[in-house]
Amino acid sequence: MADEKTRASGESPREAATLPTVNPDAVQSEPPKAAFPPAVYIATWIALSSSVIVFNKWILDTAGFRFPIFLTTWHLTFATIMTQVLARFTNVLDSRKKVPMNGRVYLRAIVPIGIFFSLSLICGNQAYLYLSVAFIQMLKATTPVAVLLATWSLGVAPPNMRTLGNVSLIVIGVVIASFGEIKFNMTGFLYQAGGICFEAVRLVMVQRLLSSAEFKMDPLVSLYYYAPACAIMNGVVCLFSELPRMGMEDIYKVGGFTLLCNATVAFLLNVSVVFLIGKTSSLVLTLSGVLKDILLVFASMLIFQDPVSGLQAFGYSIALGGLVYYKLGADKIKEYMGQGGRAWAEYGSRHPAMRKIVVFALIVFVVFVMLGGLAPRFAPEYDQYAKNKLGSLLGESTGTLPANPNGA
Repeated sequence: MADEKTRASGESPREAATLPTVNPDAVQSEPPKAAFPPAVYIATWIALSSSVIVFNKWILDTAGFRFPIFLTTWHLTFATIMTQVLARFTNVLDSRKKVPMNGRVYLRAIVPIGIFFSLSLICGNQAYLYLSVAFIQMLKATTPVAVLLATWSLGVAPPNMRTLGNVSLIVIGVVIASFGEIKFNMTGFLYQAGGICFEAVRLVMVQRLLSSAEFKMDPLVSLYYYAPACAIMNGVVCLFSELPRMGMEDIYKVGGFTLLCNATVAFLLNVSVVFLIGKTSSLVLTLSGVLKDILLVFASMLIFQDPVSGLQAFGYSIALGGLVYYKLGADKIKEYMGQGGRAWAEYGSRHPAMRKIVVFALIVFVVFVMLGGLAPRFAPEYDQYAKNKLGSLLGESTGTLPANPNGA
């Protein structure tokens, strides 16, 4: 017995058993890396979104193709064809199989929502015939306000005065920008206001009719379901409103290839939104939208020579500030401002002279933009005099300079 105990105690100890769920020899797989950095998706979305707006404005106004309903119908028809092709030959739209769509749901949800979607597109494109791109972007800043009011009106959420106060800055800024609009047109203003209202009702109807998790759709799947219905609706309106006065010479004038490129860019915009949402956060999407609107205002000034007064710039700045505050909230803004303040202080400690130069240049730029923007509205004679004077300084032939308004 003692020998058995001795032998037992002399046996080499057994190694601890390895759990079946752990394999120390296995190489841990790294999470898949994104094919492109987020900045690429952001830049692509901003470029495509801006291109669609500028492209539409150029076709409808500059190129003289004054058929906005036909253009919208063409976009939706092209989107219908492309989404059907993608659904049958790729896996980009496979998420549509998770949506319990049937004829009853399509008629009770998709079609009513599609009606307001079509109306918002029609009114939005009609506005390009009367208003500048810059002013249209300023008016679009009121979309969150319209959505909030529609939410209360349709009983989706109870009224909240605090939330109304948060969006009041947007309204105040857009009102100031509207007073500063040099080429204000009431018809275009009403079309754009109607488009914003229809879009707000559409968004609330989506929230009301398709709020369950099983009906959550990305923008491309939504386009797959909405585009056919909207194309038919817009086509019927176009049949009675624009086609009787439209001929093939109008299409030849703008060019079939141009219309094809226009529809392609519009469709690629929906594709880019899917990738942008998947690769970034809602914060990035909000800030990217603000940056896109600002760039569009400058693009409108450079490409179409649309005048923007200082009063407009001041009002639009207030509206954008209110929009960011409404989207992010006070706590997030304080957090990001604190991070920015620390980074700015650190930069100032390393480069104090350069920091002073940047601040001074920014002040000069703001004063120059404000005074220069107010001149065309309140002192048009100074505006023309300044343009001619600047041209002579740059060595351009401007003809005879008008007399200085002060007699100098």
